[in-house]
Amino acid sequence: MDVADTDVADTDAPFVMTTAPLDADINVALNRSVRVTFSEGMNPNTLTDLTFTVIGPGAIVVEGTVSSSGAQAVFTPLFELAPDTLFEATITTGAEDLAGIALESDYLWSFTTGAETFLGPDPVPLGLAGDYVILAKSGIDTVPSSAIVGNIGVSPIDSTAVTGFSLTLDSTTQFATSSQITGQVFAPDYAVPTPSNLTTAIGNMETAYTDAAGRSIPDFTELGAGEIGGLTLVPGLYKWGTGVSISTSMVLDGGPNDVWIFQIAGDVTQANGTLITLSGGALPKNIFWQAFGQVMIGTTAHFEGIVLCQTAIVLGTGASVNGRLLAQTAVTLDQNAVTQPAL
Repeated sequence: MDVADTDVADTDAPFVMTTAPLDADINVALNRSVRVTFSEGMNPNTLTDLTFTVIGPGAIVVEGTVSSSGAQAVFTPLFELAPDTLFEATITTGAEDLAGIALESDYLWSFTTGAETFLGPDPVPLGLAGDYVILAKSGIDTVPSSAIVGNIGVSPIDSTAVTGFSLTLDSTTQFATSSQITGQVFAPDYAVPTPSNLTTAIGNMETAYTDAAGRSIPDFTELGAGEIGGLTLVPGLYKWGTGVSISTSMVLDGGPNDVWIFQIAGDVTQANGTLITLSGGALPKNIFWQAFGQVMIGTTAHFEGIVLCQTAIVLGTGASVNGRLLAQTAVTLDQNAVTQPAL
């Protein structure tokens, strides 16, 4: 019998990898959906308002609709959630993967609303990828000295692909450190649980990219024919079938709960010395740049937001980023400041 022709049966039970809102989140916007990402693709017929429920206040059932695609499911309330209220969400064992295998147990989490709504789409859940300010599959290198605030990680490539940082392996052998990093460095050739944590984080990064790319019904399409320099952009879902250029400084104007998602079919190119500025209380944790091509941030330019890149991210000399750089190939730095956003 040809082993290559033998199908391997799926015998593993699915599980919840991440949720949005996260467990114990506070000040959740009143008009938010509730999202969950599973470890694998799920049978959409088993994700309904009977297997994905939200209650609150108390035992009151929140009316809503459930939609799902692949490994993600979304509960959308029919009305705004009550303010300053504790809600509990549940995925029951009625939810099954594509092989008909159910969750081993109900999954419960809770969150508390604030008093405000938000503009724009739901934020993109990052899962364990959100534990890293820089995460890449094929390497991270820098021309010293850079100043990184937050953890960095690579996988499946090993620690030899993290160059320019003069790494020192910790005595636990689970991570390394560098004088250029206020945080820790993780690679799959370090001690457990680092390899499995990185595998999950990389999977979450790829799921986040797919989520951002798959959001539908954009508020703006082909804005500026791909040139957004000089513009002030309000919260929303933006879509381009081309690359995007930032040739002059620009502004993102919105509140602290508002969200921007930029869907870009080509490269993102930010010119030397240009600035992305936030106003109105906008926060970089709520800004998502999904790019199919490369992201290139020019010399001494300043960038805001979370980059979800299908290929490489390259920073010019002296450029700075307030956000996260999540690349499905490599991240290249040159004397840069990269700071993870406040939660």
